[in-house]
Amino acid sequence: MKLFLRFSSLIRSVFILFLGLGAIGVLTGIFLIFHVAGDLPKLPSPLSRIIETPQSLIYDSTGQLIMGLGERKLVPLELVSKDFINAIVATEDHRFFEHHGINKLRTLKALYITLFKPGRIQGASTITQQLAKNMFFSFEQSWQRKFKEMLVALQIETANTKEEILNAYINQIHFGAGAQGIETASQTFFGKPALELNLAEASLLAGLPKSPTNYNPFRYYERALKRRDIVLGRMEASGFISHLDAQKAAAIQPQLHQGRMDARSGSYFLDALVKDLIQTYGEDVVFHGGIRVYATLDTRVQSFARQAVKRGLERMDVLMGIQSNEKNPMKKDLPQGALVAIDTGSGAIKAMVGGRNYYTSEFNRAVDSRRQAGSGFKPFLYYAAFQKTGMHPGSVMTDKSVRIKVAGAKDWEPKNFERRFFGDMILKNALTRSVNTIAAQLVSMTGPEAVTALARACGVKSPLENVYSVALGTSLVSPLDMAGAFSVFANLGIKHEPFLFWRVEDPFGRVLFERIVQNKKVLDPGLAFQVVDMMKAVVDTGSGRSIRRLGFGRPAAGKTGTTDNYYDAWFTGFTPSLCTSVWTGFDKNRKLKNLQGAGITGGRGAAPIWADFMTKAMEGEPEREFVVPNNIRFERVDPVTGCAPVSDGDAVSVPLKTDQTLCQERAL
Repeated sequence: MKLFLRFSSLIRSVFILFLGLGAIGVLTGIFLIFHVAGDLPKLPSPLSRIIETPQSLIYDSTGQLIMGLGERKLVPLELVSKDFINAIVATEDHRFFEHHGINKLRTLKALYITLFKPGRIQGASTITQQLAKNMFFSFEQSWQRKFKEMLVALQIETANTKEEILNAYINQIHFGAGAQGIETASQTFFGKPALELNLAEASLLAGLPKSPTNYNPFRYYERALKRRDIVLGRMEASGFISHLDAQKAAAIQPQLHQGRMDARSGSYFLDALVKDLIQTYGEDVVFHGGIRVYATLDTRVQSFARQAVKRGLERMDVLMGIQSNEKNPMKKDLPQGALVAIDTGSGAIKAMVGGRNYYTSEFNRAVDSRRQAGSGFKPFLYYAAFQKTGMHPGSVMTDKSVRIKVAGAKDWEPKNFERRFFGDMILKNALTRSVNTIAAQLVSMTGPEAVTALARACGVKSPLENVYSVALGTSLVSPLDMAGAFSVFANLGIKHEPFLFWRVEDPFGRVLFERIVQNKKVLDPGLAFQVVDMMKAVVDTGSGRSIRRLGFGRPAAGKTGTTDNYYDAWFTGFTPSLCTSVWTGFDKNRKLKNLQGAGITGGRGAAPIWADFMTKAMEGEPEREFVVPNNIRFERVDPVTGCAPVSDGDAVSVPLKTDQTLCQERAL
């Protein structure tokens, strides 16, 4: 009997909806009811229990819980500011008190688009329908689910008062910054109970649910105020406030709660993870769905990363004569840093630091900042040159003055860091010394397009310019770009896309997503090893030799990067199992110079942070050498002529593929 009454109520409601489509519409509506209504969820009683979905939880790579999303604090409607209630109704569903759960015209339009426009699922959610979504734990977007949500909305309206529905809704919506429900949001953003919100504050909060991430006032205050003004306009249009009230509220800039840090993740990695999850699943699922996320984060390694960046930047403060105490006017303009560490065997991001202090600046420089890489970009150039010209680490070129004609622009005349020339040298030494004029000659042979194509193949996502100076790292890249792309060299040509989580489950343990590591070969192993061998020399005897002086003795390869103006100092390097990129510099272009006025290079600014971090991160792991491909042999050569050395004193070992020869005399 109850089931019959339930269906008859649904039929009556849907009959009204589909009446606008005539007899065929009515029959269609009744058919759909009997087709999908059998497995509709049972409404909770009281309705407030609809928000009792579990928190979404995030675990680290060892299974340890590190963060919960969507904590709620339930408050009755009478303990919520009337201004907020009016603001949320005007913004989300201005006909809420007039309809019976669905907006008929909008729903008919949405059904038409969903059924007759392939690939598009159109929503027409009222407040009641948005509340009904919480009854479903299947995250598939389909017309069947949309129709079920509509039927549940009709049930909710039949069994509950408007006040009960509104009360359940405002206690479950997500406002961002970890705030779920109006009471938590009011405390988080303004440090006061929801009952005490004034019109300016209430309208700001009512604007956040549309996109909590994009309108987060802690990060985008001006953007949140513009959204607030839209809410005030809707309140005026709906008759909740006068034009004068709207003007007065719009003139107020609400003061945010200064104790807000507890509402934030405190982690650049977790911010990046939540952003990635939202892009994949949407905010409803991430904050309402009770999902379980198993992240790639290694909390032990992350701790080492934070400490290394902190110590490294404090050393730079001393080098530059910056006193970062509270009384110093320069405290807001301190050098910054970023670090990304990636497991080379999978692409899993094990650690991420996006700045020196998360609570001072949430801007994630590891992901969102793009800076010139300087000579750190040269490994891509050398691989492209080996691939296109047939040259190898033992090939000889001359360090000399270079001028390259550029169509429609001034000739390009790159200079060496030391401002002098060294004459003939093998390419292995050219990379070890980071000689710019030889890099310029190589890019003129390959063309800049070959270099950018190679970098993109390795995974650099940032836009790259096809200009000759790309060989010297003038294009803008992120530390995540560099760590991911250098991992390809560590793997001798095998690419893994960097990622932040291994698995996602629904509240019942059903797997929604599971990462399957796939190997994609993008480089020739022999050529990749030749570049790796050259980068090993950078660490052992070249611009990155501070790594060895600081006590890191494991097999490692890498490349420093320093821009001409000393705005940026980099070191990106790897062992066979872990690749880490470190950047240091100011947010606003300002030179990194010590007290004597000398520029701070990647070897002095970024490499010590890398060495500090990697020394601790690799503790307990067996020491491994880079795998030598079967088609590689080693030869001792004269570093100037590239031929067999007269004496072994200054000879350099270079890796050659089996089909490669040394100088002409050796080939004969």
